[in-house]
Order: sequence, then structure tokens, then C-alpha cells
Amino acid sequence: MTAKEFEIFFRKMYLPLGMYALRLVDDADIAEDLEQEAFMKAWLYIENGGRIDNFSSFMYRTVRNVCLSYLRNRKETLDESNIPDVGEEEIDTSLRDAKIWKAIDGLPDKCREVFLMSKRDGLTNEEIAEELGISIKTVKNQMTKAFSRLREALSDGHKPFFLPFL
Repeated sequence: MTAKEFEIFFRKMYLPLGMYALRLVDDADIAEDLEQEAFMKAWLYIENGGRIDNFSSFMYRTVRNVCLSYLRNRKETLDESNIPDVGEEEIDTSLRDAKIWKAIDGLPDKCREVFLMSKRDGLTNEEIAEELGISIKTVKNQMTKAFSRLREALSDGHKPFFLPFL
């Protein structure tokens, strides 16, 4: 694998692997550090002549192992049975989560801010309006705009897409 091929895989898999790591360690900063560590391990393996047949599976397994190592070092005892092995469901979930967050990142700034305050932070329309110094009607309009754009970005063009966390 060339450096260019590795970079292409890195860009394609960075967000999904980050979502997977986040589910394992439940801390965004630590998940990002562990994901970077996994990519470094993969690159060193490749540089030392290692051959990877399925890079995606290899990276999910590496991220899982790096996260497990972190969790073992952090806790006296770790029940590894609570951490699922890498399978199709985990990969599909991380790809879905990455797609959702990419769509959220694509929202206009004010729209994204209102949406995240509502869905991530759990604030009411009234609390958001007060916090941002805007009307409740504006909050509702921004939420409608966010849902519309997210549905459009996340649909396959012919069937509605359900946002599982909303």
C-alpha cells in the first residue's frame, strides 16, 4: 500500500472509525487520540512490510484493540464481554453515525447551532431562544430547516431516512 492509498483510506474511514471509537470509550477527545494511534500502528505495520488484505476490517480491529488496551489500563477490571467484537452491525452503525454527523456539519452555522442545542444539549425552544437572543418562531424555523436539510442529505433520494437519535 502506497502513502497515497493510505491517505485515501484515512480520509474515507476517519469519521466512521472515530464514531466507533467514541462508542467504545465514551469520550470524544480520547476516541480521537486512540483512533490516531490505530492509524499510526497501521502505517508502521505497512512500512515494516506487513500486508493487509482488507484495510477496513483491519482498521476496525486495530481501533477496537487500541480502545480495549486503553480501557484495561484505565480500569482495574474490564468486562470485555460488554464490548462487542467487530461485526457488520458495528461497522454499519459507525458508517451511519458518520453520515449523520457529516450532514449535521453541512448545515448553515445558525441552523446547526440551534439544532445541536435542541438535540444534543436537550434545550427547549424557549431556552434556545433566550440563550441566542432570538424569537421562538426563529428557533422553530431553524429546526424545520435543519430537519428538511438533514432528510434531504440522508435520504437515498427515493425513501425517507429516519434519524434514529431524534
